[in-house]
Amino acid sequence: MGGESAQHVRAFVVRPFLCPLAMFQTFLYNGKMRVVRAIMLGDVVGEPGIKALEEGLPGIIGGNSVSFVVANGENAADGFGLTDAALRRIFAAGVDVVTSGNHVWEKREFWQTLETDDKVLRPANYPGEAAGRGWLCAEKDGVSWVVINVQGRELLPLIDCPFRCFDNIIKNVGCASPGNRASRDDSGDSVLPNACPIVLVDFHAESTREKEALAYYIDGRASLLAGTHTHVQTADERVLPQGTAYITDLGMTGISDSVIGMDPDICMERARKQVLYRMEPAADRGGGNSGVQIQGIIAEIRADTGKAVSVSRL
Repeated sequence: MGGESAQHVRAFVVRPFLCPLAMFQTFLYNGKMRVVRAIMLGDVVGEPGIKALEEGLPGIIGGNSVSFVVANGENAADGFGLTDAALRRIFAAGVDVVTSGNHVWEKREFWQTLETDDKVLRPANYPGEAAGRGWLCAEKDGVSWVVINVQGRELLPLIDCPFRCFDNIIKNVGCASPGNRASRDDSGDSVLPNACPIVLVDFHAESTREKEALAYYIDGRASLLAGTHTHVQTADERVLPQGTAYITDLGMTGISDSVIGMDPDICMERARKQVLYRMEPAADRGGGNSGVQIQGIIAEIRADTGKAVSVSRL
């Protein structure tokens, strides 16, 4: 990986239906609504995933006039957990907020960073006594951004309910349910009295059913819900009826010639022998031709209402 040239970095092209106004950070639809772009990236897997961000993400941000970037980093440090060094490199590559999931607890020395760095999240529905925080508010490009990290319960540890957790967070944020929307703009869309922040949700979950169910549950109360955890990008990106963009899984950022970013030989032996060999991030198996990938989505979101306009896979 260390000597891999930029020509082997794949999957950095946004699908062509997005509005090609790359020279502007914000622009108008129908002459009146301000739209901003946000990226959410799938799980960063090991050193190859970090290198992929360093080599490819700045070009994606600049080439698509992206205002805000969220990446799931729970597999960034040797495939399991996070370290301070890995986190700093992810931020330096252009990521604004790092989310996580069940593997964030793997490296105990990182727990202190969860307490002190307000730009890295763990799932909010872990018990309150757990280190860190599960959501944050940020101001960037004249927009209020809220990032929420929750974890599913089907086929994962039975922590608190992600549905109720989202409800409680939204009450604290003030980006309210439809009943609290006090006015409508000229297009008929609901607008909060003090403008609605853009709400991005990383739902770290195994079950596709649970992911879709939460998406419909929060439709209209969040700008975007993206699933993480399986490392396999799905092809069901869409904008739901009330304006929430959705994809079941963002995929992963790492070596493309791999098993979910991990060494294929180890994964085959785990499956064949049913022995829990510790997985390791994949290395280049093709003499510099295996390539790395950045997977995720880019969404266009109205800054005045927090509603998604479009969503496309990276």
